[in-house]
Amino acid sequence: MTAETAAVLPALMVVLAAGLWAVAAVEARLECVDAARAGARAVSRGEPLERVRSSVLAAVPAGARVVVTRGADVARVEVSVHVRPQWGTSLPGVTVRATAVSAVEPEAGQ
Repeated sequence: MTAETAAVLPALMVVLAAGLWAVAAVEARLECVDAARAGARAVSRGEPLERVRSSVLAAVPAGARVVVTRGADVARVEVSVHVRPQWGTSLPGVTVRATAVSAVEPEAGQ
């Protein structure tokens, strides 16, 4: 029994590490989605683009890239961030993205 456990333990550690890494990526994705949605709503209400951009950056992981645009009919916020687990800096990272689009309210200032 001990020999089998010793043989399987490294594989279990790899599976655990992969699971934790996936959780970190999903967490970052959810933060990006929430921030993009809140930003798109704010832009569609007429808030200044730079203020929206800074509030979105405050809500997402460090190093994120945020693009905020407002057209005549739609407001769009795009968020992307390169994620790598904090406990495994030698592991390759993954880029997560989120985009939210909202109709611009008629009374919102351009």
